[in-house]
Amino acid sequence: MIRRSLKRGFTLIELMIVVAIIGILAAIAIPNFIRFQARSKQSEAKANLKSVFTAQRSQFQEKDRYLTNIRTLGFAPERGNRYYYNLNAAPASVENRNAVTAVTAATDEAIGVDKFKYTNVANTQPAAPAYALAWSAAASAGPAPAGYGVTGACPTCNFLAYATGDIDNEAVGIDHWLISSIDGQGAPNCGDPLDATMPAGQPWNNYNDVNCP
Repeated sequence: MIRRSLKRGFTLIELMIVVAIIGILAAIAIPNFIRFQARSKQSEAKANLKSVFTAQRSQFQEKDRYLTNIRTLGFAPERGNRYYYNLNAAPASVENRNAVTAVTAATDEAIGVDKFKYTNVANTQPAAPAYALAWSAAASAGPAPAGYGVTGACPTCNFLAYATGDIDNEAVGIDHWLISSIDGQGAPNCGDPLDATMPAGQPWNNYNDVNCP
């Protein structure tokens, strides 16, 4: 008597169930991974804006003034930056990072996106959308920022700078961060509603490109 071994494969239904499970897991995991990746990119803006604040405070301690000129301040973030950094509402000039060698000027008040690495990103990015901040009323702090740059006659002055960048490659929405020499409080334009305070020297996310459209 000849015995035949039975070889049984997967049925179509079993294969469809496996495919459906993989699809569900992918639908959950991929968006979370993209958000995590985008959040990791935001660390660049936070670190560099803190460098702006450190440079400004050093300038203030030494010469009782805040500046918008990045050359005098010594603000020079590493190449490969995704964000545009601006210390003035209408910068006199912007450091151009479109080629292997950056083009700098003595009047630079902003640093453009490194287009040498990110070729499809605009060198400059739009300013932060409308925000409402109630500034500290401390008498010794000087006038509250009236816009980007330095407000008031130093040494009773304050500064406000920002960083903007497209970190999720969408057609709309730009990630916006602010930093100031004075405490502020208010609701972000689009971001964490619980993150309503902007202590001096701490980057504040006015528009979160990770969570907003």
